[in-house]
Amino acid sequence: MTPAPVRPSPFAPQVRPDGSRRFSHDAVVARRTLLAGLVVAGASGGVLLTQLRSPHETASAADPAVHDPVALTAPEPAPGTAPATAPPPGPSTTDAASPWVVVNKQHPLNPLEYAPELAVVGGKEVAASIAGDLRALLDAARAEGVSLSITSGYRSFSRQRSVHDSSVARNGLESAESLSARPGYSEHQTGLAVDFGGSSAPGCLLENCFGQTPESAWLRARAGAFGFLLRYPEGATPVTGYEPEPWHWRWVGTDLLARMAERGVTTLEEFFGISGGTAYA
Repeated sequence: MTPAPVRPSPFAPQVRPDGSRRFSHDAVVARRTLLAGLVVAGASGGVLLTQLRSPHETASAADPAVHDPVALTAPEPAPGTAPATAPPPGPSTTDAASPWVVVNKQHPLNPLEYAPELAVVGGKEVAASIAGDLRALLDAARAEGVSLSITSGYRSFSRQRSVHDSSVARNGLESAESLSARPGYSEHQTGLAVDFGGSSAPGCLLENCFGQTPESAWLRARAGAFGFLLRYPEGATPVTGYEPEPWHWRWVGTDLLARMAERGVTTLEEFFGISGGTAYA
């Protein structure tokens, strides 16, 4: 009895004279269809694709069509391009409502006229989310004989526009923008920033000499315990975009402050790897 002729598998490649192999369009489609049905969840939560080959195929290290018909790994970066660094886990740095939002001259609020839920502390409006820590900070200062006050908290988009316009009229645009943010670019609009003052040196209100007052010394020593960061420190103008402001403190939470201390950085831009600088985007 004559055996039936062996029909070639639809998966079998055509062998060229030079020994290389070529898969037909139908074979490629069929292979991908079968592969799509053999996705198995790995123990680590990843994905494993089972390799398919027809009886006519043999594995070859030089044949990527056999060994890796579907790639799940990220492509290698182009030569000369540094791979992207994953941001530290935690809240968003771009969501206007996030406690870790980074607002500077390169990164405005989104939306520009964002307004948080507010609470009143020390006679000033601030984001409701920081009210408890801010009250605790003021109470601790008072208990330790330090007379802190809040000179500014939340500012709306329209209020910040008035502040910025007044500064420009008084100081000129270049000088004003080293001191005052444009509307939509101010941390005060988040409700997370507080300008402090004190009774020991009334003439140093919102002035650099506030940095030499007992109130400023107390803040540098104790504000971190309540989640507050000195946002515009000495020597950081090229990063933050603003001249030093010893009175301006930003709530970021104790968890982030601990991480920053471990890394030895003092600005949000450095910690998150976010662009800053003195020029507006």
